[in-house]
Amino acid sequence: MDATDLRRRIDAVWRIESPRLIASLARMLRDLDQAEELAQDALVAALERWPSSGLPDNPGAWLMTTAKRRAIDQLRRRRLIDRKHAALGHEADGEARTMPDLDALDDDIGDDLLRLIFTACHPALSEEAQVALTLRLLGGLSTGEIARAFLVPEPTVAQRIVRAKRTLAAKQVPFEVPRGEERAARLSAVLGVIYLIFNEGYAATAGEDWMRPALCEEALRLGRTLAGLMPREPEALGLLALMEIQASRGKARTTPDGRPVLLPEQNRALWDRLAIRRGLDALARAERLGGALGPYALQAAIAACHARAPATEDTDWSRIAALYALLARAAPSPVVELNRAVAVSMAEGPAAGLALIDALRDDPALANYHLLPAARGDLLARLGRHAEARGEFERAAELALNARERAWLLERVARGGPRPAAH
Repeated sequence: MDATDLRRRIDAVWRIESPRLIASLARMLRDLDQAEELAQDALVAALERWPSSGLPDNPGAWLMTTAKRRAIDQLRRRRLIDRKHAALGHEADGEARTMPDLDALDDDIGDDLLRLIFTACHPALSEEAQVALTLRLLGGLSTGEIARAFLVPEPTVAQRIVRAKRTLAAKQVPFEVPRGEERAARLSAVLGVIYLIFNEGYAATAGEDWMRPALCEEALRLGRTLAGLMPREPEALGLLALMEIQASRGKARTTPDGRPVLLPEQNRALWDRLAIRRGLDALARAERLGGALGPYALQAAIAACHARAPATEDTDWSRIAALYALLARAAPSPVVELNRAVAVSMAEGPAAGLALIDALRDDPALANYHLLPAARGDLLARLGRHAEARGEFERAAELALNARERAWLLERVARGGPRPAAH
């Protein structure tokens, strides 16, 4: 393995394993900055050791062991210093801090990643800061990727993350899962984090790959854990249903060489029917609990319409458009309105959809959102306005940060003509 290939593999391992490292270290040290520093130290050690020794059989375990050893060394040094300070009477409260009892740090979730998500979703932080911080730490996303997900400038996200970490440190927020009403109050932000992690895996905002399956798998794992913890929480079940149904299409969403395959063009025989059944079951449980109109349950119901259609032409677009209208009231968003416009175009014709999309063109939140001109280009092409459509696809390609998606859009510019709507 040459040096370039090894570095690429190390980067891939780090992207997957760093959230677990930081979460575990944060639980041990009760200090987020120290946790991040020690995780980085473990990465540096790997970069120094692995080129000569080779990639270990279990690189994640190697990184975890290395980081935890350094964390234990820090705790021991901290305990020794505290004892010396106490002996000299330098402790302000007259008592030495003791090294945490790691066994006592466990809680009923038993999952360091989920524990850190709940910790970062502290009410002292705005919901935007909560989601940005946990996506950075646990989703392994860059500030640029998070900014893309939020449709806000990258410096805004960077500031949110820095301020969030400072606030948690200043308030000495414990790294533990809240219980009772406090846990329920943080649920909305936790669901938002898991949802955005899944979305980034399902359709990556940037990079060379259209999908990042590891992120989808991690979001699903967290979603299943959360639904198991809160089996009577409709929106936890709704989110799980949505992710299961969406993930069922994974093998059909790309060609063997990684190019995107849109929903109407997918080979439905490749869809994972077991995942679909799991998703439909979770959706049914959410609806029985009275959560049919929750934002995640509504999105799951939309995904279920596609999952239940034996073929593209069997899709119930009128129901999908109606569900998007309900979603627009439950969780207003310009992106939801854009999706509703596409659904209306499939149910009532491209002219009806184009009128709705044109009403969104001046929305500042969508100014740099490549899917707006891409969707508009689709409808213009379906209306036979091919020159205008090419201009929209060119703009969409300019705005797209994902290499696969950009290449696909440039193919649309060269090819012209309508393509099936994607959901």
